[in-house]
Amino acid sequence: MTQTVGDFLIERLHAWGVRRIFGYPGDGINGVLGALERAKGKIDFVQVRHEEMGAFMASAYAKFTGELGVCLSTGGPGASHLITGLYDAKLDHMPVLAIAGQAPRAVRGGHYQQELNLDRMFADVAEYVQELETAPQLRHMVDRGLRIAKSRNGVCILVLPGDLQEEPYEEPPRKHGAIRSGIGYSRPVMVPTEADLRHAAEVLNSGTKVAMLIGAGAFGAADEVIDIAERLGAGVAKALLGKAVIPDDLPFVTGGIGLLGTKPSYDMMQDCDTLLMVGSGFPYSEFLPADGQARGVQIDIDASMLSIRYPMEVNLHGDAAATLRALLPLIQRKADRSWREGIEKGMGEWWKVMEHRAMQPANPINPQRVAWELSPRLPADVIVTSDSGSCANWYARDLKIRRGMTCSLSGGLASMGAAVPYAIAAKFAHPRRPVIAMVGDGAMQMNNMAELITVSKYWKDWEDGRWICCVFNNEDLTQVTWEQRVMAGFPKFDATQKLPNVPYHSFAELIGLKGIYCDDPHHVGDCWDEALASRIPVVVEFKTDPEVPPLPAHISFEQAKQFMKTLLHGDPDEAALIKGSARQVFSGVFPRDEE
Repeated sequence: MTQTVGDFLIERLHAWGVRRIFGYPGDGINGVLGALERAKGKIDFVQVRHEEMGAFMASAYAKFTGELGVCLSTGGPGASHLITGLYDAKLDHMPVLAIAGQAPRAVRGGHYQQELNLDRMFADVAEYVQELETAPQLRHMVDRGLRIAKSRNGVCILVLPGDLQEEPYEEPPRKHGAIRSGIGYSRPVMVPTEADLRHAAEVLNSGTKVAMLIGAGAFGAADEVIDIAERLGAGVAKALLGKAVIPDDLPFVTGGIGLLGTKPSYDMMQDCDTLLMVGSGFPYSEFLPADGQARGVQIDIDASMLSIRYPMEVNLHGDAAATLRALLPLIQRKADRSWREGIEKGMGEWWKVMEHRAMQPANPINPQRVAWELSPRLPADVIVTSDSGSCANWYARDLKIRRGMTCSLSGGLASMGAAVPYAIAAKFAHPRRPVIAMVGDGAMQMNNMAELITVSKYWKDWEDGRWICCVFNNEDLTQVTWEQRVMAGFPKFDATQKLPNVPYHSFAELIGLKGIYCDDPHHVGDCWDEALASRIPVVVEFKTDPEVPPLPAHISFEQAKQFMKTLLHGDPDEAALIKGSARQVFSGVFPRDEE
C-alpha cells in the first residue's frame, strides 16, 4: 500500500518518541486519523470532549512527564478551540505540538467553509507554525518544529490541508531547492562561566538576610536548592508553579508568595538584604524587595526571563541543578543563624493560624477546611491539580506537599477550566499514581463537567482507578467577587457572580463514576477517607461558604479602604460577608479564640 502524507506523519512522530495524542476528530483531519488507525496502536489517541481540553491535556502531559505533549484538531473551529490550551503551554514554557487540519488547497483564499488563516491566528502563540504545501515539505516541518518545541520549551503547530493528508508521500529529492532533515534532540546542560559564578557567590556570601524564591524551573533541583539554602541560612518561598519543587515540611520553607502566599514569605521579602531567584517568573514584583533594598542573583535556563521582575546584580544563564551544584562550593556557611531561626519561628506560627482559620465555622463548610483535612491524607505519590479561582488559594496555602508528590495548575495564563483536563493528562502520564483535581463550581460549569465523560470513557483502562475531582460548590464566582470587593470597592453583583446550584456528585453517578456529597463540616474528613479508598473515579462535592474571604497574606491600606467602600455601598450578602471576614482576620490576630 502506498504511504500517504498522513502515514508518514504518524511514522515520523513515532520516531521522535510520540506515543500519545489528545484530540477530537473532524473531516479536516481525517487523513491523519486514518493513518493513526493503520499504525495499529503505535500512538494512542485520547478522545477529549473539546479541543481546548485536548490542548490543556497536552500542556499538562508535558508538565507531568517532561516530554513533548501533542494535541490534534480539525481545521476551522476545531483549530480555533485549541488556542487557550496552547497559550497555557506557551506561558508556562511547555513543549507542545499541535496538529490542525485545513481546508483543501484548491479552495484556499476562496472564503471556503471552515477556512481560516491558521498561520496568522497561531502566530503569537507558536514558536513555529507552518502550513504544508507539498508532500516532501512534511519531513523538515516535523523535524524542525519538534526540535524547536523541545529546545525552546514552546509551542509548535503543523497545519495540514485535508486533501494533502491522503496524497502519496514523497521524500525530498537530493537537488537544489530541496532540504533533507533528520530526527533527534538532546538538551545540553548549561552552566554559567566561572567568573559569573564567583560574582554570584560574592553577592550571596556578603548577605546576612538571604531570601530565596524558586519556581517551576527548579524542578529536578530539590537537593541543590535545599543544600544552598542550608549554607546561606536562607528561607525559601515558592512561586505557585514551584509548589512541589521542595517539600513544605521543611521548617525554612515559607510556602507561597503573592496574593495566594503566606505572611512569612511576605515578611521575608520585606526584610531581606539579598535575593536568590531560581527558575521563577513570578509576576507580581510588588511582593519582592524594594529597589535598592537587596542585592540580587537569578538563575534561569531562559535568558529572556532574567532580571525582568527585580533588578538583579548577577544573572546566571543556566540549568538550575547544574548551576547550583557549581555555585555550592563557593558558598560560605552562615555562622549567624538568627535570620533563619526567625523565619522558622514565623512559619511555625503561620501553620497554627492556617489551622485555626480552616476550623472556623462557616455556612455550611469552610472551604479552607476541605483542603486542610485533605493535606495529611494525601497519598505519598499523589498528583494534585488545581483550577484558577478561590480554590487555588486553599491549594496554595493549606496543602502541605511532601517529597514524592507532584502538583500543578495553569500558571502564567491562570485559566479557569484547566484542573480536570490536567488531572486526566496526569493519569495518562502516570496511570499507577492517585490524582486529585481541586475545582470550583464556576470551572465545572464552564467546561470541566463535560470532561468527566472522558474519565468515564477511559478509567477502566487505567492500572489504578484512584482519580478524584473535588468540587467546591458555593454558587458563586468567589475569587472575582472578592476582587470586586477588595480591589475595586464594588459590592457583589449577583447578575455576574451568582451561579446555579448543580448536583455535581449526581452527574458523576449518571455517567458511571462514584459521587459523594458533603454539607457537614464534621464529615469532611470522613468524605475524604471514602474518596481516597475508592478504586473507581470519584466526584466529591463539598457545599462551601462563599463568604469565607481568600485573604492575601498582607492586607494593604488601599485594599482595606476599598473593602470599607464596598460596605458603604451595601453588599447583597453584607451580614455574612462581615461575619466571615471578621472570623478570618481575627483568627490571625487571636489564633486561640474560637470566635
